[in-house]
Amino acid sequence: MPLAIEDYALVGDTRTAALIGRDGSVDWLCFPRFDSDACFAGLLGDPSHGRWLIAPAGEIANTSRCYRPGTLVLETTHETSSGVVRVIDFMPPRGRAPDIVRIVEGVSGTVTMTAELTIRFGYGSVVPWMRKVADALLAVAGPDALCLRGPVVMSGSGMQHAAEFSVSAGERVPFVLTWFPSHEPMPLAVDAEHALADTHDYWTEWSGRCTYDGPHRDAVLRSLITLKALTYGPTGGIVAAPTTSLPEAIGGMRNWDYRYCWLRDASFTLEALLSCGYTAEAAAWRDWLVRAVAGRACDLQILYGPAGERRITEFELPWLAGYEGSQPVRVGNAAAGQLQLDVYGEVMNCLFDSAADGVADDAFAWALQKQLLNHLETAWRQPDEGIWEVRGPRRHFTHSKVMAWVAFDRGARTEERLGGADAARWRAVADEVHAEVCRSAYDAQRGAFMQYYGAPGLDASVLLLPLVGFLPPDDSRVVGTVAAIERELLEDGLVLRYRTESDVDGLPSGEGAFLACSFWLADCYALMGRIDDATELFDRLCALTNDVGLLAEEYDTQLGRQVGNFPQAFSHVSLVGTALRLVGRR
Repeated sequence: MPLAIEDYALVGDTRTAALIGRDGSVDWLCFPRFDSDACFAGLLGDPSHGRWLIAPAGEIANTSRCYRPGTLVLETTHETSSGVVRVIDFMPPRGRAPDIVRIVEGVSGTVTMTAELTIRFGYGSVVPWMRKVADALLAVAGPDALCLRGPVVMSGSGMQHAAEFSVSAGERVPFVLTWFPSHEPMPLAVDAEHALADTHDYWTEWSGRCTYDGPHRDAVLRSLITLKALTYGPTGGIVAAPTTSLPEAIGGMRNWDYRYCWLRDASFTLEALLSCGYTAEAAAWRDWLVRAVAGRACDLQILYGPAGERRITEFELPWLAGYEGSQPVRVGNAAAGQLQLDVYGEVMNCLFDSAADGVADDAFAWALQKQLLNHLETAWRQPDEGIWEVRGPRRHFTHSKVMAWVAFDRGARTEERLGGADAARWRAVADEVHAEVCRSAYDAQRGAFMQYYGAPGLDASVLLLPLVGFLPPDDSRVVGTVAAIERELLEDGLVLRYRTESDVDGLPSGEGAFLACSFWLADCYALMGRIDDATELFDRLCALTNDVGLLAEEYDTQLGRQVGNFPQAFSHVSLVGTALRLVGRR
């Protein structure tokens, strides 16, 4: 059985990423991109589906771990009866051939180590042909090849390779695992120590540009580093998470593939990056967004591949038992084909914010935005699947309509700044949308905006109304909505998206509290002047990060553990956003 989700840490090279457990096992890794097939899929099955373990062979008295300050270089320290050993894990930002490097360092005494390597391409389904070639152990199957280099000789047995070796104080034993296309020559060997120095310098230079210096700075910086790690470097797209099918409820079926780029994360991510000094990354994200959505406005998708791919077919992997038996394991995401009207607002808001914060205007981007607005002038009246990508009936979701208002509001304001002729028309449409939402989505008897027109229940996404400027935070309808959410959607102080016992999403009930929604509540508190409440909730949320500062999508308050895909960009973006709001930078 894999470890608890919070017992994993992330290493990455801004093209893909690996999850490494406290026990020293790499249980998840996709080469060469975030959305490629996994070669280590033990996270969603068992060790036979692929993993790479390096750990003390005997009993471990204590394990601690941390990232080197300002980097994505992970250090795991194991204390044993015979000595102390440290494993340094990282992935060098690179060109074509990705590597994961593991250096075993003797700290004190002498420790016997075990190494176990089980390579399975195709998400655990393809056993490669293994052989020794020159200084490397080579694994080949179809288009994929991996070569392992290091001073320790690995012996094959039972469809895996293993070895034992000893490391004493002052000794360092390096291992480098490199992916390459199987039809190409094996890449040149990587010097592990030089790669470590280069990787350390890369991350410290990047993190040194962070301008945030307020409360919980370590948590904010770790979140920004995580967002950078989830960026697909060649294009600037940011994936929602590096994993698929980590469940929103242990044993449940709410298991989705998040290794893609969601448009709705755009404005939050962009604002977080810009507000912390990362203009170049924000501009790259803006440019990715424009390229991804280019085409007919009616063809706009809610998510794309890391390079802007549109075809993201969803299918299941029946040979994997799922994380702690949570099935099915899914690859791809059928939500790419849903109608979610809010994304028009998120695109418009993202590009509006980027211009306001100094990212240069782009004529192509504005022409594209105008086409999107022209389409939305009629499309906003349709029901849709909404922000939570429900697999039940389409409805007139409140959040979707509010974000349609955002689209026309930002469009009108941009057109006014540019002196265009469409500002008045778009302002009139914005006013029409605003009036309809206030009339049809607000329940005067309950004093709150509901999940959709005529809905019996609440939805935490309406917390965004004051955050996007739809209504002021002191409006009685906003105050009443926040109070209703406090009464009905709080679970042990954290916010549920909505009550899944209803028939809204077409799935069995049950999931954790949604961390981004909890940060949104803290944002509302701050805007409403409830600073003590905002600070208390923010402190509570920061305390939910694991020992290396990472957050999943949700938190199961009954089990006291993180759930959902990990680490989750939306959670970390929201942490940064609330921190900025509390110091008056949003």
